[in-house]
Amino acid sequence: MKTFTLPGTEITAPAVVLGLMRIQDKSDEEVRTLVRTGLDAGIDFLDHADIYGSSVHGCERRFAEAMQLTSSERERLTIQTKCGIVKDGPYFDFSYEHIVQQAEGSLEALGTDYLDILLLHRPDALVEPDEVARAFDDLHKAGKVKHFGVSNHTPGQIELLRRSVKQPLVANQIQLSVTHAPTIASGLAANMGDEDQSIDRDNGMVDYCRLHDITLQAWSPFQSRFFDGPYLGNPNYAELNAVIDRLAWKYEVPAEAIAVAWLTRHPAHMQVVLGTTTPARVEAAAKGADIHLSRAEWYEMFRAAGHIVP
Repeated sequence: MKTFTLPGTEITAPAVVLGLMRIQDKSDEEVRTLVRTGLDAGIDFLDHADIYGSSVHGCERRFAEAMQLTSSERERLTIQTKCGIVKDGPYFDFSYEHIVQQAEGSLEALGTDYLDILLLHRPDALVEPDEVARAFDDLHKAGKVKHFGVSNHTPGQIELLRRSVKQPLVANQIQLSVTHAPTIASGLAANMGDEDQSIDRDNGMVDYCRLHDITLQAWSPFQSRFFDGPYLGNPNYAELNAVIDRLAWKYEVPAEAIAVAWLTRHPAHMQVVLGTTTPARVEAAAKGADIHLSRAEWYEMFRAAGHIVP
């Protein structure tokens, strides 16, 4: 598994992250098998959120109950969780009280004394950056959270936080796949005024994060659009799947690995966040981190996904 030092941290991070948003109804053995499969593949970085599960902290608690981690086992893992979304509504809450309360709730549910990373889960239009900064300071000083980041934030929203927050914002988790790649596609169609692809909808997020050493974490790497179903094996993406199948045959890996390789080939050193609970798919996807697609192959997939390459 390809690894790198996550900028702004001491964490040796794998290129692939195991997301645990769908484990609420899994048995202890199913959860253990899923996590151990990831570990065997070099994935020791786990992604949670307080809202994952049928109740608040549901999946975090399910994880802790199933794994029963010893202190040494906990130290070998990087555990990341997110807060800020309130299900009842829904609405967003980046107030001091909510951030601290949810972080402490995650600590209790996960059965750990500290979080390696806490992300703000989608932007809050009513955010007061000084409140966020105070919450981060108190959690950090208490040793409860080591590092902080955001999810689905634009460069302007990150800059607003950075004006007040003392700690580096080390990650921005966004939806990204070869078929859902507006943050990459818009730059390639720059100045093509008649093309929808030329519209920059996020103010150069990829370039901004590269300039500021913020690691992009790509969620839904197999989704065709916004929760619109997977593109792998989807007849609506016949041309793309033909390219993926040919590359899978060339590199002797499953199709999931090629989908991951398209993301990890990008020089931004992205992490790919898996959402599957099928161990075989975790194994398949993990193989993509060690495949280095050529430029021609990367762009061929991009074109086959329906994007313009002028």
